Amino acid sequence: MAELNGLADDRALLGRTSTAERVSDILRSRIAEGYFPPGTRLSEDSIGNALGVSRNTLREAFRLLTHERLLVHQLNRGVFVRVLTVEDVEDIYRTRSLVECAVVRGLGEPPYAVDGLAAAVADGRRATRESDWKGLGTANIHFHRELVALAGSARTGELMRSVFAELRLAFHLVDDPRRLHEPYLARNGQILQALQDGDRTEAESLLAVYLDDSRKRVTEVYSRRVAAEPL
Repeated sequence: MAELNGLADDRALLGRTSTAERVSDILRSRIAEGYFPPGTRLSEDSIGNALGVSRNTLREAFRLLTHERLLVHQLNRGVFVRVLTVEDVEDIYRTRSLVECAVVRGLGEPPYAVDGLAAAVADGRRATRESDWKGLGTANIHFHRELVALAGSARTGELMRSVFAELRLAFHLVDDPRRLHEPYLARNGQILQALQDGDRTEAESLLAVYLDDSRKRVTEVYSRRVAAEPL
């Protein structure tokens, strides 16, 4: 499987105490980075060998990710990366708006720790120069993950980690990733600038409009894809 390229390199992340939670962390990250597209069947043997974990550990990791709605088990067929519905995409954006805007609104007094945001914007600009549209999508997700991290809440970060991984499943099925992601790079920069200026009110306003525009765009494209080719 081409998707397994580099997965063996993640074995070191497991450390000496290989657990299902750590395996699920790795697979979730791989899904969020776009290595396992929707509909991909996950081979127990291939992934287990790549990570050097037992079948029982891997099955428990699959169970955890199924609970997070990233995977689905099909009787007598195996475990597959989930294909989202249009309603799923709408709900993802509803959750994002509730959480991300609340994070910005709840920031204390400036200055804010925006180095992670700045790095994500820089990564997005580099990906754009290299016409790496998948990389641009990844940088965009990293930007919003860093935005959520400003809350300093492990629970919020854990919640949104799964939401962003689900979002990547939607991005996989968009046939023009450049058109989807490129317009939002400049808007990430505007949000970053507002936070650098210490203006969280402006940052929240920019973010709210951004997320609503993105929701409309992604659901429009996703709906057309579903109509043209039922998923």
